[in-house]
Amino acid sequence: MDGRSVLLLETKLHAPRRRGALARPRLRDLLERRGQPPLTLVSAAAGFGKTTLVAEWFADRPGTAWLSLDRGDDDPALFWTYVVAALGSVAPDAVVGARSLLEGPRPAIDAVVTTLLNDLHAVAHEVVLVLDDYHVIESPEIHEAVAFLLGHLPERVHLVIASRADPPLPLAALRARGELLEVRAADLRFTSEEAASYLGDAMELKLAPSDVERLEARTEGWIAALQLAALSLQGRHDAAGFIAEFAGDDRFILDYLVGEVLDRQGADTRAFLLETSVLGRLTGPLCDAVTRRTGGRAMLEHLERTNLFLVPLDDRRTWYRYHHLFADVLRSRLLDEEGPRVAELHRRASDWYDAQGDDAASIGHALAGGHVDRAAERIEVAAPAMRRHRTEATLRGWLEALPDEVFRHRPVLALTLVGTRMASGDATSVEPLLQLVESALATSDPPAVVHDLEELERLPAQVSVYRAGLALLAGDLEGSIAHAGRVLELAGPGDHLLRGSATALSGLAHWTAGDLVAAERRYVEAVRDLAAAGHLSDVLGCTLALADIQVAQGRLGDAARTLDGGLRRTTAHPGLRGTADLHIGMSEVLLDRSDLDGAARHLEASAQLGEPAGLPQHPYRWRVAAARLRHARGDLDGALELLEAAEPLYDTDFSPPIRPVAAVVARVQLARGELDAASRWARDHGVAVDDDLTYVDEFAHLTLARTLLARHAVHPDAAALEAARPLLDRLLVAADEGHREGSAIEVLVLLATVHHGRGDHPAAVAALEEAVRRAEPEGHVRVFLDAGPAATELLDAIPTGGPAGPHARRILAAVGAVAAGPVPSRPRSGSQLVDDLSAREVDVLRLLRSDLSGPEIAGELLVSLNTFRTHTKHIYTKLGVNNRREALRRAAELGL
Repeated sequence: MDGRSVLLLETKLHAPRRRGALARPRLRDLLERRGQPPLTLVSAAAGFGKTTLVAEWFADRPGTAWLSLDRGDDDPALFWTYVVAALGSVAPDAVVGARSLLEGPRPAIDAVVTTLLNDLHAVAHEVVLVLDDYHVIESPEIHEAVAFLLGHLPERVHLVIASRADPPLPLAALRARGELLEVRAADLRFTSEEAASYLGDAMELKLAPSDVERLEARTEGWIAALQLAALSLQGRHDAAGFIAEFAGDDRFILDYLVGEVLDRQGADTRAFLLETSVLGRLTGPLCDAVTRRTGGRAMLEHLERTNLFLVPLDDRRTWYRYHHLFADVLRSRLLDEEGPRVAELHRRASDWYDAQGDDAASIGHALAGGHVDRAAERIEVAAPAMRRHRTEATLRGWLEALPDEVFRHRPVLALTLVGTRMASGDATSVEPLLQLVESALATSDPPAVVHDLEELERLPAQVSVYRAGLALLAGDLEGSIAHAGRVLELAGPGDHLLRGSATALSGLAHWTAGDLVAAERRYVEAVRDLAAAGHLSDVLGCTLALADIQVAQGRLGDAARTLDGGLRRTTAHPGLRGTADLHIGMSEVLLDRSDLDGAARHLEASAQLGEPAGLPQHPYRWRVAAARLRHARGDLDGALELLEAAEPLYDTDFSPPIRPVAAVVARVQLARGELDAASRWARDHGVAVDDDLTYVDEFAHLTLARTLLARHAVHPDAAALEAARPLLDRLLVAADEGHREGSAIEVLVLLATVHHGRGDHPAAVAALEEAVRRAEPEGHVRVFLDAGPAATELLDAIPTGGPAGPHARRILAAVGAVAAGPVPSRPRSGSQLVDDLSAREVDVLRLLRSDLSGPEIAGELLVSLNTFRTHTKHIYTKLGVNNRREALRRAAELGL
């Protein structure tokens, strides 16, 4: 079944070839003039010869990989399987890793693309990937991955897209950088000279120049209409009269001319054209099966010889397709003339594809013909393999096309629809389906229709998995844990995927509730089961969650070992989704220990892997970690920029939102002295000192305590101290009871600051000494540095010979290292700047002296390209210059 579900059509990997096509040197000049940029876009409406142009120019070039897309490819896993297959035809060594990931269970598409890019960098020759008919792709996930591919293409690899509409890719940015070659309808239209050459030479028509000019004007150079007109003119004596008769919009012309062409065909040819119009691709045996006649191959060869809008799809002339516009009108005419036969024609096609083992095509024709029961049966049988190969988008599209009543007596199929919806984050419409399945399971009678008995046996456990997930989303933690426990009772000992999914959901519920001991235990079990099931990306996700829990427990060493173990798993699977997040987790552990260089190395490793190697949390989490590093290095402006970019990306997936970005922003604002802004955060988010305490809100309440202490530091305020003290006392009790040592250390540091503000020096030293004592085994340092000068000043009072003395000295050394950090350069006396450069602008100016490009500088600074450009604009304004060269010259004059 696996092989059937991923059967590839080899014809999609061959460029269509047209015989006798008109040579168009001006278009060749257009393509050659700019060389080969990263992206060539050929964009125009149907019938303008996009495919013909691209095929003639690129198909015969060495290193060209061709992929003809259709609507069935609007599925991320299937799309990239075809892309990898196409590239494998010209660079086989560069697709080994990506193909391996795609052939594994539940491959992460982001990891596939990253691996593919890494391997393409090693290709020594030019590679061109052509994606024809890209307009059929609607999946945002595919567009995002193609954009990532385009943004990281090696220098010798180029992308060519032919589409009826501009794809949702960063075209404006590519255009601005000169990395885009565009060929549009205005370029593709036949000129008067080309129309004359086509009609006279290719079609052998004897037309007066005035008739050619009139025909070209009527069709406006639209190639499809011109070709149909030429076919209609063959054999006519009154060409001028015919040309004068038709007018109107494109579709009117097309309908008119197709009618003219059809009416001039013999009965057998006309019947063949109409009956086979239901097929997206044609080959002799398939046409024979659909038409119930013989001679299909000979008929296809005849249609090709007579230029009747038939496009060969391979060099052997085995597979063909009709020109898209021609096929559209043929199908319309078939419905008008023989509508009741359409369902039967699709059934015949479905039968033929089923015999060939092509599930996708068989199901597609069954659905198109309204053969609901047949489609439902084939979908149910094909579903397990499709889920393993991550083609849920195609699977869901088929299922959603079925009428609701189909699912009432098909519990396996109904639960399959639940799974495809929840896989895409749509949990709002699954409850009725779950109830339907549960009702079917509650009766002693067997379900009316079941085609996959193995999946039927797994239904009770699978229902409980989905119930556990829904309960977690609804905040019913006890319900989630109960449903997960039910899964473990029902699932067999060898069903590692179900067991791993259940224990992970149970771990999430315990984690959200603040029971980190139980959460850790569940995640250890989940990692083991998911690894046994071969779901490596899920293993990495659970590994990251496990490390986060260990950090909250204050166990930095265990967290580092957990993350390192996860990274070792990725050695054999480069680019595996989740790898980039493990590097972020490691950077944060090192930040807590104040190893800034080590943290920076892991952040850079994560950035090199990119977002496709990350989990849903990655976009915001990388920016938060980078902001923490900037903060630690004293670059508060840079930290705030990163956090502002992270805030709209905040998505914890199923994990509890224990460190909201808004609260992290408030902490940086406090460090910048922006007390009012931090106070506004607390007020706007409803964070108050008398709240009931929960683990999820612990970070926010600690941030509120920091805000109160900052208020007292700026404007001595006894009320602020007295409000902070009971809040911190309650937080300490909750942290200790929950075995959250990391939080307890932070609370103790802040309590030391409270006692110091109240003038109780012994209590302040005692609290800080206890914090240092707890911090020493795991090497916590950052929490002391972030608490402000009041806390760090107290470190000198901790007895050197006591148990906390050695670590207190290490923390003081780290304080000294921060204080002695690099000082931003300032202009020499007498410089004439409108305003002094900020520390960040000095960093940018320093890198502008290098050979790095703008995007490379942005990566070095850990900021977006837009942020980098904003900085350069400010620098140019302050220096009174307009470009990079002038900025460097002016900076040298000023001694910057």
